[in-house]
Amino acid sequence: MAGAALLELSKEKTSQKATETNVNQFLKSLNNVESKLSEQINYLTQVSTGQPHEGSGYASAKVLQMAWHRIQHVKSRIKELEECKLRYIQANRMQSNRVGQNASSTTAGVLM
Repeated sequence: MAGAALLELSKEKTSQKATETNVNQFLKSLNNVESKLSEQINYLTQVSTGQPHEGSGYASAKVLQMAWHRIQHVKSRIKELEECKLRYIQANRMQSNRVGQNASSTTAGVLM
């Protein structure tokens, strides 16, 4: 269509009506292509943002993947808290032992 319009314009004697017809057909085709591209872009936008639509499991897969990430994060955080708790318990035991040793050495010094 665009080629036909250019071909008509390249002739020595051009027909204005034929040129306009070819240009109008080309513009209609161009509008049709633009419309189809807009439809595809809208479709892809829906799919990529996780909005549900017919025939796709993408949103569900994305939700599942995010849930797995959250579970892994929670497990990691629980492990960190457990390690922190163990260090706290050990520090308290060591402090209790020191206090007990200091009290027994003080008592032993008084008894001597």
